[in-house]
Amino acid sequence: MTDTRTTVVVITHNRRPELLRTLDRLAELPEKPPVIVTDNGSTDGTATAVARHHPEVRLLSPGRNLGAVGRNLAIRQVRTPYVAFCDDDSWWAPGSLSGAADLLDRHPAVGSVTARILVEPDGTEDPIVKELRDSPVPRPDWLPGPALGSFLAAATVLRTDAFRTAGGFHPRLWLGGEEELLAADLAANGWWLTYADHLTIHHHPSEVRDSTLRRAHGIRNTLWFTWLRRPLRPALRRTLHLARTVPRDTASLRAFAQATAALPWVLRERRVLPPEVEARLRSLEPAQRGSTARSYTG
Repeated sequence: MTDTRTTVVVITHNRRPELLRTLDRLAELPEKPPVIVTDNGSTDGTATAVARHHPEVRLLSPGRNLGAVGRNLAIRQVRTPYVAFCDDDSWWAPGSLSGAADLLDRHPAVGSVTARILVEPDGTEDPIVKELRDSPVPRPDWLPGPALGSFLAAATVLRTDAFRTAGGFHPRLWLGGEEELLAADLAANGWWLTYADHLTIHHHPSEVRDSTLRRAHGIRNTLWFTWLRRPLRPALRRTLHLARTVPRDTASLRAFAQATAALPWVLRERRVLPPEVEARLRSLEPAQRGSTARSYTG
């Protein structure tokens, strides 16, 4: 069942055991996808371990932590029409990469396909899955699943050329909610984003993570995206909503301060989305206000 249509890209930083487990699972896939790992400046022997245990994997070592931009670096090496992302603590289920490629083959206006996420070790659905499945974004009749306003990088297959044309992940966002800006730019380029319930990725959350830093980056990046792409009134509305709902703590204060300090470059790069894409984002606002799956509280 070897499938040559999709390359898997993984970014990692100081999570050698989790990465090796993920690479073991990817090596067992019937699709036998090529795998590219960007080692974001690990100091725990990650590069040596990958070379020893998985010599078939292409390993990129930029020498520093590039965050999500490590995916951009890897995609420069991709030669397949599709690219699948997963994190170093997640892996694709057998057949799901081929299933995603089949959808992209059949629907030339679809730019990305996001899979169902099962949280290990219990195999329970991630709470975000219900929101993906029940997405309120208006969709054309031909779309094979719910239309999405964004995607989850750790659970999505994209068209390689669409990713490159959109510019990839913005270098200033680093990591944490970095998908929203790229997703909007994909939509502005005419692509539809969809969810496919029959595709699966497994996520065994690593205990090696700084959730406070990730939350701060998530708030900051949401503000930057909002100011970079949304019209004035929706941007103001979302900014005020965040100001009212995020925890009153140092992380939130730091996020707002960093976002505000960046206003000069944000205004230079500001490019408002086309009305049809903005309409999709407006349809998501009620769900975003009530979301518990992707909140900034923990």
